[in-house]
Amino acid sequence: MIDEIREYDLDSDSDSPTRVLGALEQVCLRFHMIARQLRVRHSNRTTLEINDEYDVQDLLHALLKLNFDDVRREEWTPSYAGGSARADFLLKEEGIVIEVKKTRQGLSVSDIGAQLLVDVARYQAHPDCRQLVCFIYDPEGRIGNPVGLERDLEKTPAKMPVRIIVGPKGT
Repeated sequence: MIDEIREYDLDSDSDSPTRVLGALEQVCLRFHMIARQLRVRHSNRTTLEINDEYDVQDLLHALLKLNFDDVRREEWTPSYAGGSARADFLLKEEGIVIEVKKTRQGLSVSDIGAQLLVDVARYQAHPDCRQLVCFIYDPEGRIGNPVGLERDLEKTPAKMPVRIIVGPKGT
């Protein structure tokens, strides 16, 4: 079968931008299901609780390793508006920066939107960023219209494609 794949070049687009983005979207969209599954452990063993954005980053980092070999954590970004920050993840070979947010009490939808607009502007100057993916983990369903938020933020004028993924979509 390997010879047939080579002969017919059936895996030639395995690293195509569409497949890469599809794999990344699948990880983000299944994140909540995986986080919930981790709560169910044999003999009440301890587990990873997703309490804050750092917990989301820890689990997402492990899940990204399933599909991507070079996952760089906390890459510095160029200075923007007098300050610089760290990108949560950089998929160097794919040219994708991943920014992670987690909803919480006291962080409004408009706050998240404002933060992401700053992130979009900041990552446009990152030399390795050809695409920005923002994953917003919303386990309590605080975002009333996740699809609307995704669409609105993806319309933001930018020099590179921006993909917003809110998950889960409904709890």
